[in-house]
Amino acid sequence: MKEGIVIKSTGSWYKVKSGDDDPVSCRIKGRFRLDEMKSTNPVAVGDRVKYSFDQSSGVGVIEEILERRNFIVRRASNLSRQTQILAANIDQAILVATINYPVTTPVFIDRFLATTEAYDIPTTLIFNKTDRYDHFHRDQLNETISIYKNIGYNVLATSARYDEDLQSVKELLKDKVSLLAGHSGVGKSTLINRIEPSLNLKTAKISDAHKTGKHTTTFAEMHPLSFGGYIIDTPGIRGFGLFNIEKEELSHFFREIFKYTPRCRYYNCTHLHEPGCAVKEAVEKGEIASSRYNSYVSIFLNRDEKYR
Repeated sequence: MKEGIVIKSTGSWYKVKSGDDDPVSCRIKGRFRLDEMKSTNPVAVGDRVKYSFDQSSGVGVIEEILERRNFIVRRASNLSRQTQILAANIDQAILVATINYPVTTPVFIDRFLATTEAYDIPTTLIFNKTDRYDHFHRDQLNETISIYKNIGYNVLATSARYDEDLQSVKELLKDKVSLLAGHSGVGKSTLINRIEPSLNLKTAKISDAHKTGKHTTTFAEMHPLSFGGYIIDTPGIRGFGLFNIEKEELSHFFREIFKYTPRCRYYNCTHLHEPGCAVKEAVEKGEIASSRYNSYVSIFLNRDEKYR
């Protein structure tokens, strides 16, 4: 058997790259679907696998998934017990968001960040399409950037039109395996094309009527970067459902809320209604952003749902 890395997943077929050899189209053994984590895609882009190869058919069979260093996962649909693994064995996650054209809501951002915190994956927020913002949206952008920088997240503001912005993104991606995620229409593919023109990924205009994006990336795929590293482009995500995060531990994955939790009167404080809650006091004083606290409450009360 050979070892390789899954560089593309279509749900039933996988492309596996081994060294300098051409990628091999592989299927998987059915037993992978019986693993304890019921997933819509038991094998993910970034997985290191062992596979057998049939010379006569030119098709491989993935026999084994090697131990994952990490992975990022979301609930496949509202109230579903199945999951979707976005990528495995990554160095960092990058969420591309937009204040408008289309709108990326704070609760969507915070659900994504809670998940990457839970799986201990460094995350950067890129607020894209800054060239399209009017004064109102630019003020909103600056306020949002300030919130996440104060928590300790790396944040970039970009436009694919500006070379200096592209250079910042290149420096972020260099020599790392990076997952790129976000709503359809936020400009992921356009950004990648400007950074690595040879990839020539499909792009599409967002809907003028609904200000939402059209899916141009159909399947997750890993692309090599000429300046070093790999980028995993994923289909646009409409909603992000949390998986395997219990309500009692949710506050652990909101950095600033976790910081204030030990000061609460009750050790098992939910930060919703208890007296002597240091988190609620910090929100009232402006020490915790109300948008972040509202996201926490929304997720706590509706953990099994997905938010756009």
